[in-house]
Amino acid sequence: MVSEDDILGYARGLENVSERTENGMLIFERDKIFLCVETGTNPLRIELRCDRRLSQTLQARYESVMESRALGRNGIEVICSGQLSADEIHDLVRHAYEISVE
Repeated sequence: MVSEDDILGYARGLENVSERTENGMLIFERDKIFLCVETGTNPLRIELRCDRRLSQTLQARYESVMESRALGRNGIEVICSGQLSADEIHDLVRHAYEISVE
């Protein structure tokens, strides 16, 4: 299972990323918000910008993936309960980062 520190470390390692806290969430953005981390939750909850087709596929495949409350149809919310591996979540963070600068 991926940890909060792991996600934060990965996001902070991306280029030209700014970070701020708002309503108990750490928000990461480049040109647009690409990642929101709900700190201190167990299990960890994150919201990511996501391609709509990929979003639909992930939501159909995993119970722990749903439409984002913060980003709406432009994102997904993931409950990091172990259904997705740390590598898969890193890939989603990278995907969110990349589409936030298109």
